[in-house]
Amino acid sequence: MKVIQLHNNNIELIKKAAKNNREAQHVLYEVHAPKMLSICRYYVKDIQKAEEVMLNGFFKAFVNLKNFKNEGSFEGWLRRIMVREAISFLRQEKKIEFSVETFDMDHQQTNNIETAIEVNEIQQHIDALPEGYKMVFVMYAIEGYKHHEIANLLNINEGTSKSQLFKARQLLQQKINMSNIVNNGTDEMGR
Repeated sequence: MKVIQLHNNNIELIKKAAKNNREAQHVLYEVHAPKMLSICRYYVKDIQKAEEVMLNGFFKAFVNLKNFKNEGSFEGWLRRIMVREAISFLRQEKKIEFSVETFDMDHQQTNNIETAIEVNEIQQHIDALPEGYKMVFVMYAIEGYKHHEIANLLNINEGTSKSQLFKARQLLQQKINMSNIVNNGTDEMGR
């Protein structure tokens, strides 16, 4: 019974927020802001700028809330807005670059990362990636987008998306291997 009641309450809250009820908008913001900030942070390194992106995303969400049809989850709808807002921000900052080098996909390596490094260290490694690599990696590996969706959102071709992901994984593997050597004196193979 509680799940149905919470779902109905959420629908009512969204309806009220769509009618510019500030209290309802505030509740939606308070419930979803922590997760939406972490999504923006995946793309934008600087926490203050990530917060700015999130706030702009919420503004766009509230302006367009009447377009939400209760098909799928509100959180998923909001997440897509945040991802698009982060991409837009990075485009404005001219921080997105995609290398056009090609690679032989027949010789792909698997990335079996077995390591004891901390999550925040992995986040630092992801943050250190070139923006194009980072954006595709986050969209594919963390957000779960498919290559054709990434290509569509970023206005690149699908092969570029695959190439960026491959290079991001290679670079992350190298960085993690170096961290393991520095921290433990061994790489992932125990050497």
